[in-house]
Amino acid sequence: MDAGQRNNSGNNRTTLSEINVTPFVDVMLVLLIIFMVAAPMMQQGIDVKLPQTANTGLTVKDDPFVITIRANEKVYIDKQEFTPQALRTKLSAIFSTRKSKEVYLQADKSVSYGFVAQVMAEIKAAGISGIGLVTLPNK
Repeated sequence: MDAGQRNNSGNNRTTLSEINVTPFVDVMLVLLIIFMVAAPMMQQGIDVKLPQTANTGLTVKDDPFVITIRANEKVYIDKQEFTPQALRTKLSAIFSTRKSKEVYLQADKSVSYGFVAQVMAEIKAAGISGIGLVTLPNK
């Protein structure tokens, strides 16, 4: 090799400015798998055994407002417990600013019909125009 070739090869140094994305992709795939496994385990709301009916169901436009009645006749909005009498004032305050005056009542199948009717009367007294009952489809 002569001096000219050595000089050219010495000046042709380039820096590698590429980012190695392989570790990033590996981390993202691990996080995706963790979330896919953990998502079904996250339980929302309160555990109730819903009755089964033959109706198919409704399509809901907004996030539904759900009131839950457990088997021990305790009434819940989200995870906060209310008496049926206190439910009326709470619902009046909540729905004073909402456009949609609809709630969904999710009652355990072992709760007496009289108690469910009492809660429905309090909901109506709060000025709610629509009450939907949450059930499971027949198998």
